[in-house]
Amino acid sequence: MSHLTMENPLMNAPHVVAEPHILYLGTPVVLVSTVNEDGTHNLAPISSAFWLGWRGVLGIASGSQTAQNLLRTNECVLNLPSVNEVSAVDRIAKTTGVYPVPAFREAMGYVYEPDKFGRAGMTKVASDTVEAARALECPIQLEAVVAAAHGIGEDSDVLRGFISLIEVRINRVHVHPDVLMDGHANRIDPDKWTPLIMSFQKFYGLSGQVHASRLSEIPEQAYEPLAKV
Repeated sequence: MSHLTMENPLMNAPHVVAEPHILYLGTPVVLVSTVNEDGTHNLAPISSAFWLGWRGVLGIASGSQTAQNLLRTNECVLNLPSVNEVSAVDRIAKTTGVYPVPAFREAMGYVYEPDKFGRAGMTKVASDTVEAARALECPIQLEAVVAAAHGIGEDSDVLRGFISLIEVRINRVHVHPDVLMDGHANRIDPDKWTPLIMSFQKFYGLSGQVHASRLSEIPEQAYEPLAKV
């Protein structure tokens, strides 16, 4: 039961009830590279990802080539494009490594593409700890292994088995020096790093800092117990 009263100004807020078909409210784009069953390399853009410490959580369609590769090989590279790589990312949008193309993907205009790196115009670089290749042009590359996999929407007859929620553990981080903080070998400068953002299927970048942050007063070293575990 709500505790709001008629005197509460929130009661007069100018909101309306809406039912958007999607709720992609703004998340970073990630290019996930994995190894196909025939030894070739796959590269797929996703925008359902977040990190806590050196753990990442990825939301991926269960029938996708990326999900199949992840669950078979238990490894990947999470390549993080900046706004400068947006054209490369868009070139592999609406492509899939699955053949034949699943009906629901085909209805959306997806086409089969066995060489995602080539189509994107990105360069494969060997990783240090996994077989999946890194994308040279991405300023940040995270080598990772699968720690756990779960279904999402298991309470729904429609969603059950359709989406996989995959937790990965980051093994190694590669960072281009241009996005490192001056004088710090292990800190990414948020004023230099310009991640590519997907919001409601459109590409955006970040504006400048809009307000000082009290959280930024906490030294990054304070989070070290959560890292690399």
